[in-house]
Amino acid sequence: MAIMQKLPTIRGRYTENASLGEKGWFRCGGKAEVLFKPADLEDLQYFLKNYNPSSDFANAQSPSPSGRGKATDREQGEGDVHIFGALSNSIIRDGGLKGVTIRLNRYFAEVKVDRDSVIAGALALDGNVALHAAENGIGGLEFLSGIPGTIGGAIKMNAGCYGTEIKDVLVSAQILNQTGELRTVTPEDLDMTYRHTNIGEGDIVISATFKGVKETPEIVKERMASIKKRREESQPIREKTGGSTFANPSATEIAQAGLDEGTKVWQLIDGVGGRGLQIGGAQMSEKHCNFMINAGGATAADLENLGEEIRSRVSDRYGITLRWEIRRIGESL
Repeated sequence: MAIMQKLPTIRGRYTENASLGEKGWFRCGGKAEVLFKPADLEDLQYFLKNYNPSSDFANAQSPSPSGRGKATDREQGEGDVHIFGALSNSIIRDGGLKGVTIRLNRYFAEVKVDRDSVIAGALALDGNVALHAAENGIGGLEFLSGIPGTIGGAIKMNAGCYGTEIKDVLVSAQILNQTGELRTVTPEDLDMTYRHTNIGEGDIVISATFKGVKETPEIVKERMASIKKRREESQPIREKTGGSTFANPSATEIAQAGLDEGTKVWQLIDGVGGRGLQIGGAQMSEKHCNFMINAGGATAADLENLGEEIRSRVSDRYGITLRWEIRRIGESL
């Protein structure tokens, strides 16, 4: 491939025509033209500083808060760079990704505890961070056990559940830009609101520090067990799913649609016959209709088409445009 001639010499590994979509939580989708696994932070910085194609830079650590446009829907070019962690909330389109796809490795998954604080790498699973906190008697982070995916993605979208969001416990985060410059930011710097931050498309979350409250491990673990029970009872956690498909509509959108205050997105999906709706192998879960699942043999196109069908129905009936929480990226076949 011509692109290989443009790549700097690194200590990590390049792989051409690498499987990608099938390694994601949906277990479907296309391949990466070139997959780069950096050896460590310095290796990643070196790559970014020395790879300078004449094209845009795209980041896929987490879903775009918008359902339309930007890097998600534009045509992907040969020089593009894409960043992934666990591939937990992404649909890799069936035509795959051109350019270089960077996938973080275990180096970025370290979790450390310092008194009432937890320092976690971007690739650390949210649930693992919650467990470390609980075992060390740190309360306030157990909500993370209810969020699928990694810390990098959770920060990028200000993820949350059961009344708590990342912004409520975040002290600071280390962010790497597309030129390899590392900076430390606070929640105030990130303008964190519901499922939104101002972290740029080309920025990479490297690590974060969270602050909790000292409690006994037993009490914290009890709350984690309660969250786990609620998830198992209400969500298809054992299916091939990317978590919540759409963000809840704003209070303004709900009011303008003449709906009851506090109406959730799953109620809108239910109201348009979305529960159990299936296109190809993709299905909106019967258990929780805001969870899209690969019910068997789904393609990335099946998943995206199903989501767009739901968005169309909700828009037609309620006048509300649902915002994807799942990133769709790559080329269609």
